[in-house]
Amino acid sequence: MIWIKALHVIADIAWMAGMLYLPRLFVYHADAIAGSRQSETFKVMERRLLRYIMTPAMIVAWMTGLLLAYDAGFFRDGWFQAKFLLVIGMSGLHEFFSVVVRRFSRDQNQATAKYYRIMNEAPTLLMVLIVILVIVKPF
Repeated sequence: MIWIKALHVIADIAWMAGMLYLPRLFVYHADAIAGSRQSETFKVMERRLLRYIMTPAMIVAWMTGLLLAYDAGFFRDGWFQAKFLLVIGMSGLHEFFSVVVRRFSRDQNQATAKYYRIMNEAPTLLMVLIVILVIVKPF
């Protein structure tokens, strides 16, 4: 199981790197003129980050996380149940970011750079809470 745990941590790091970077790309993309070379570059960057790093990492994180939780018998622990809900929230945020990537790809973004600056904080907050629950196990 130690190899599964290592794979889980690697997947978590890759997923979180993307979750922290993608909304930052949205900040800059929102200010780019639709159809410009800059906008088209952001589209490629966003799509590749989501498709080749974030989504596979999220899938591996879920698979290995569930396996580790089952093996350790964590499903009845309060801290794990809270963490599980937060990870579901992170996955929902991931899906929201996927929708935003599709909107940008069709030049249909309506949100401002300021909105994406605020959204950039959501994965950070979720990550901090998840890490605290895993390490401290407060309940």
